[in-house]
Amino acid sequence: MAEVDVFLIGAPKAGTTWLAHVLDQHPGIVLSDPKEPNIIASHRGTFLRVEEEPDWSRYEGCFSNDGLRLDASVHTFACPMAPQRIRDRLPKARFILCLREPVSRAVSHWNMVRNTREAINNGVDWAGFESAWDDERLRVDSMYGTSMRRWLDHFDLDQFIIIDSSRMKMEPLDVLQDIENFLTLGPGQYDLDMSRHSNRARSRRPMTAFGKIIGSVFSVIPGPVKLPIVRYLQKRDLNIYRLPILSRRGIMVPLDDGHYRICGEEMCGELELFESLTGFETSAWKEEIQRRLENKGITSGL
Repeated sequence: MAEVDVFLIGAPKAGTTWLAHVLDQHPGIVLSDPKEPNIIASHRGTFLRVEEEPDWSRYEGCFSNDGLRLDASVHTFACPMAPQRIRDRLPKARFILCLREPVSRAVSHWNMVRNTREAINNGVDWAGFESAWDDERLRVDSMYGTSMRRWLDHFDLDQFIIIDSSRMKMEPLDVLQDIENFLTLGPGQYDLDMSRHSNRARSRRPMTAFGKIIGSVFSVIPGPVKLPIVRYLQKRDLNIYRLPILSRRGIMVPLDDGHYRICGEEMCGELELFESLTGFETSAWKEEIQRRLENKGITSGL
């Protein structure tokens, strides 16, 4: 199996897609292809859960060139099986953990799933945020304390670097320098354009009927023919499915106080646990949650 050196884990909608592609610009780092191999974790996306053992032999084909091998399968952090599996085979692995204020993260995740119709396609009612939050498959990615406790049963804290996603917007070069120091790499040269390679909820557009037809046609093209086309488009950050004829603008429900009233108290408990385990400062997130909980304004969009 491939020796994987670094895992970029965290939570969906916490900036991991952008960070993975920026780190891939460093000459000492090799990002997996695809970005999310989804081989180790049983959580392979929002809804898919796979219980069988990982196909370790597939890992080698996900990497090319020399350098630190980086797996950016974002759902790995919340998977209860991943820490033990990685510890058994890659005990010296290091982890880049990207997190975001957990309520806003969950609402962004929920908006993305609604616009892709992934919940409907899986026979799940996520029309409202409250019903979605009752589903463990949305909740689990915001349970930072619970997840971190599992990881620290198998790895030392110094094998992790923890990043607040807001720092990537405000201080991207400082974040990258911190990661370089953590991985003992020299400085790299980066294109920091935040509009490229980002995976924003608003960019996940529902497909039109014509778009679905094009997607079906493209899916039957043989892999050796399709792969060069896909890589060409990905390298240039082009997504043909964002064209108006193939997709339409999604409906975004704005974050409001009602979302915090549904899950804010629970998230404060998770943040207290996470901070006690790691020493990572979460007071700004907790203060925002408390402020929202105390706000008596009218809410909508739930």
